[in-house]
Amino acid sequence: MRQMSPPTPEELVAHYGLEPIPREGGLFRRTWAGPERPDGRPAGTAIVALLTARPGDFSALHRLTADEIWHHYLGDPLDLLLLAPDGTARTAVLGPDVLGGQHVQLTVPAGTWMGGRVGPGGAWTLFGCTMAPGFTAADYEHGDADELTARYPAEAARIMELCRP
Repeated sequence: MRQMSPPTPEELVAHYGLEPIPREGGLFRRTWAGPERPDGRPAGTAIVALLTARPGDFSALHRLTADEIWHHYLGDPLDLLLLAPDGTARTAVLGPDVLGGQHVQLTVPAGTWMGGRVGPGGAWTLFGCTMAPGFTAADYEHGDADELTARYPAEAARIMELCRP
């Protein structure tokens, strides 16, 4: 039986063949796409993704046209800032401590701005995202720091940390 030790981010990149996520940040690989629907979209999609605590490595604020389910797989907790269409904001934590309030699975409703980074003191997190209907590039809207801070002023500092030009 193989001795299990935690993988390193470099081993995960090599194992999954992870590549940079355009604009959003982090590394990913699409692991599944369902059959094409009549509108040309896949019925569903799934990715595996990796973020580290390295400077500049975060999931930039963005929103999608369909619900997205986030899954925590390995590593440290992931802090996910959620900015709802009704003007409310909250932070959800993806991680293994489900009895302590973390989530191994979390659905982000369509139209919610989302962005995240490895939690304080952490080094990396391996997670996945699933969508149905499946993700297409046309579903992605990149967050603008000025617009988001005007709409959610109480979260201005975090918004600035989670936006890219």
